Amino acid sequence: MTTTAPAGKPVGKVPADEMERLRRRYGRRHVAARCGVYGAAVTAALLCALPFLWSVISAFKQNQDLYNPESNPFFFNMPATPDHVTFLFTDTPFLTFVVNTLIVGAAVVAITLALALPAAYSLARLDRPWGTPMGIAIFMVYLVPPSLLFLSLTRVVVALHLENTLWSMIVVYPTITVPVSVWLLIGFLKAVPKDVEEQAMVDGYSRLGAFLRAVMPLVFPGIVAVVVFSFTLTSSEFVYALAFVSSSPEMVISTGVPTQLIRGDVFFWQSLQASAVITAVPIAFLFNLFLDRFVTGFTMGAVKT
Repeated sequence: MTTTAPAGKPVGKVPADEMERLRRRYGRRHVAARCGVYGAAVTAALLCALPFLWSVISAFKQNQDLYNPESNPFFFNMPATPDHVTFLFTDTPFLTFVVNTLIVGAAVVAITLALALPAAYSLARLDRPWGTPMGIAIFMVYLVPPSLLFLSLTRVVVALHLENTLWSMIVVYPTITVPVSVWLLIGFLKAVPKDVEEQAMVDGYSRLGAFLRAVMPLVFPGIVAVVVFSFTLTSSEFVYALAFVSSSPEMVISTGVPTQLIRGDVFFWQSLQASAVITAVPIAFLFNLFLDRFVTGFTMGAVKT
């Protein structure tokens, strides 16, 4: 290899040992850069996982260990005990809360899809001047705080004789999930060319058949995003669940756990942490199982709206 002087004249070949030194230096820089990236990623993951790890450790701590200010909160300074987790399942109706949450979540997801898919399809496909303003108006409903609506919705629930039942939440929660789901699906449906369903209709399908057989598979990531979003929102909602249901057999996790584990000024911290961990693990598994489709659904909907 030769080098060139500023005037364009060659000054000779670079020695082999110099080339080897340069190659090793660039190799060390590359390795250092990759180590820095992976180190930053691992540090960020540990910081994000720290609250979860602290909850797991706290759930199995003895009272003397948890309430001792000299004890390290991230280690077992005394032997671990499963008594507080056992208390959660034997002395509180925690399993009833879990079942109620699953029932409400599944029903709300089904109602949300049944209402949001046709509404989003009509707004995305029908070329009408009122389509965009109506889509914006639907999304604005989601931005109204629940604290401003629960009084009027309570009157509706009482008029329908649904107070203190799971049906009260099943009826009311779609008012939260449907607007944002419609907005999300509108953006995703706009990303699907009209030629897809037109070709299906040429092949003999009706508009409904073309939508179910040709469009639905293409918008499946958006549907997954709606399912995960709706279920997560309903399982964590607190204001409506507290206002509409007051008896323990009908409560969900968001209201039942605090009611049973916070008694006056006594907090069952270990059992509270155990309930948080047990509730978070299935949701985290669901997110990771459909993570690619979930992210695709949200990003496509955000780009195309």
